Amino acid sequence: METTLRGVGVSHGVAIGEVRHMGTAVLEPPAKQIPAEDAEREQMRARKAVEAVAADLIARGNLAGGEAQAVLEAQAMMAQDPELMADVDRRIAVGSTAERAVYDAFAAYRALLAGAGEYLAGRVADLDDVRNRIVARLLGVPMPGVPDSDEPYVLIARDLAPADTALLDPALVLGFVTEEGGPTSHSAILARALGVPAVVALPGAGELAEGTLIAVDGSTGEIFVEPSEEKRAEMERAAAERKAALAASSGPGATSDGHKVPLLANVGGPADVPAAVEAGAEGVGLFRTEFLFLDDSKQAPSEEKQIQAYRQVLEAFPEGRVVVRVLDAGADKPLDFLTPADEPNPALGVRGLRSLLDHPDVLRTQLSALSKAAQGLPVYLEVMAPMVADRTDAKAFADACREAGLQAKFGAMVEIPSAALRARSILQEVEFLSLGTNDLAQYTFAADRQVGAVSRLQDPWQPALLDLVALSADAAKAEGKSCGVCGEAASDPLLACVLTGLGVTSLSMGAASIPYVRAMLAKYTLGQCERAAAAARATDTAEEARLAAQAVLSGE
Repeated sequence: METTLRGVGVSHGVAIGEVRHMGTAVLEPPAKQIPAEDAEREQMRARKAVEAVAADLIARGNLAGGEAQAVLEAQAMMAQDPELMADVDRRIAVGSTAERAVYDAFAAYRALLAGAGEYLAGRVADLDDVRNRIVARLLGVPMPGVPDSDEPYVLIARDLAPADTALLDPALVLGFVTEEGGPTSHSAILARALGVPAVVALPGAGELAEGTLIAVDGSTGEIFVEPSEEKRAEMERAAAERKAALAASSGPGATSDGHKVPLLANVGGPADVPAAVEAGAEGVGLFRTEFLFLDDSKQAPSEEKQIQAYRQVLEAFPEGRVVVRVLDAGADKPLDFLTPADEPNPALGVRGLRSLLDHPDVLRTQLSALSKAAQGLPVYLEVMAPMVADRTDAKAFADACREAGLQAKFGAMVEIPSAALRARSILQEVEFLSLGTNDLAQYTFAADRQVGAVSRLQDPWQPALLDLVALSADAAKAEGKSCGVCGEAASDPLLACVLTGLGVTSLSMGAASIPYVRAMLAKYTLGQCERAAAAARATDTAEEARLAAQAVLSGE
């Protein structure tokens, strides 16, 4: 009998297939004592297992490239954390086996993270995955992970570690559903980059029996269990119509009455560029430069290495716009040479621009590298700072850009509510704004983007968040400057229309979402988008906002 479940849709498309569950987590190793003379051998076993897992994560990152590479390299750094390894050695020295010492050391670190505030608690899933991989290697059992199957399937998991999401084969994994996670989690972002339909934050997903036929709608978040033939035909027909509409949509982003809305791509590095070009991106709205710095947490990459990487991206968009975000380190992206190790709450501490202003040499080298990478290229380079709080921050960044001789527009990201509330003041120092809706939602609602339990508050349809977008766009319009959105909110086609109606001047997203957004914008006039935006802001909940906008655009 057909039943319907609802989670949070995070990646467009329809998937119909049988359920396959993620490999089970590693069992807890037995607690047995070893003779003192075996301690050195066990310590060596532990170190070799850690090195092998770190190397595997880095290799997976190299294969995946882009955003996935940065995430996996951060996981590899986690595996090799010196304090963790010192704890493992201590436990072995007093009689633990290598696998038990790893298990217990990670458990202690896990408890610290879980109790250190929601931002760090969101890294627990990544930590668990690293622990499971090391313990599995030590026990000589298969790695937990994506099931081995010759037939396409829908993957079900409690949560998906970045190492698994990054290398999903879309030919086999038709879509995935997780019990945890949120719309801006690493897995959600990587799913959109892969173009795999996905639904997260679905309680009870793990109870779906192996082999059960389900239909997944990655746009609405609906899961149909044992769908009828009529429902399957309906979903397949809708998917075919959507595919045809996407194929017919091409060219620059614009509303049906010709109001231009440039559609740009979010990229993590050169590996993401081909997909962006293929999707018809009009440039890059967010070039995340962290991936280059995560290669080595001990020191910043050389200016020459940075120039080479930046130029590869800039060359791909002749006459196009490329917006580069300078290094955004701290919180869930710590770097030994840049971020403090003992902050009680890194999400509210020295991260983003604050870190760079404390280390002006790192910022100066990056700005110089960007300047040299753009020399001789017909690209419109724009450079922006993350985590700008006020006009003082904006001025410090603009001054640093000028001192570096950078021939580009300087901008500020709006990720902190204070920046939206005082956007007009910030625009006295910089030439454009870019709204990072993921962090803006996180800080507005005190809701960690990695925690599924608060996914309701991470929903970019929240009216309070739309109010902050409108404030920023209005300020930019008053100053005759631009205000784009580069957060994941831009990847929702319906919300893209609302953002346009709020006055946003460009939209940047994962390449896979560009055709969907282009096709949706082309169906409506600017006036319709403005009325949909007003209707959404007049509501009190995210769901009401979505339904109100939908009603306006459908003519109800």
